[in-house]
Amino acid sequence: MSYKLTFDQKPTYLHAIVTGNNSKENVTRYLEDVRRECVARSCFRVLIEECLIGPRLKTMDVFDIAAKGSESAHGVFQSIAYVDVNMDSEMMKFAEDVAFNRGIPVRVFLSVADAEKWLLDHGE
Repeated sequence: MSYKLTFDQKPTYLHAIVTGNNSKENVTRYLEDVRRECVARSCFRVLIEECLIGPRLKTMDVFDIAAKGSESAHGVFQSIAYVDVNMDSEMMKFAEDVAFNRGIPVRVFLSVADAEKWLLDHGE
């Protein structure tokens, strides 16, 4: 269970970059760390760039993370742009749908540039 999370404060959003091992525990923890950092900075627009290595998570793990994470994130964020550099596009679309259906303003992107453009176009 190891990952590194770094933050880069942009003028209108927070860019969170996570590297390390892909596991349900790591994803759950880093998402909570991102939520906590955004609250501490009063910055409720975030770009999450996930660069985790290892086997992709199973469908039920992804569902659990998205459903439970939505509970703690509900009402906190204005927008979340999410990029997984090792993306399984079907699985990420599934996670986006689970979170979005629970009221989380999230979109999944193939690149950081596309995610940033969306965040800037959907500004404050």
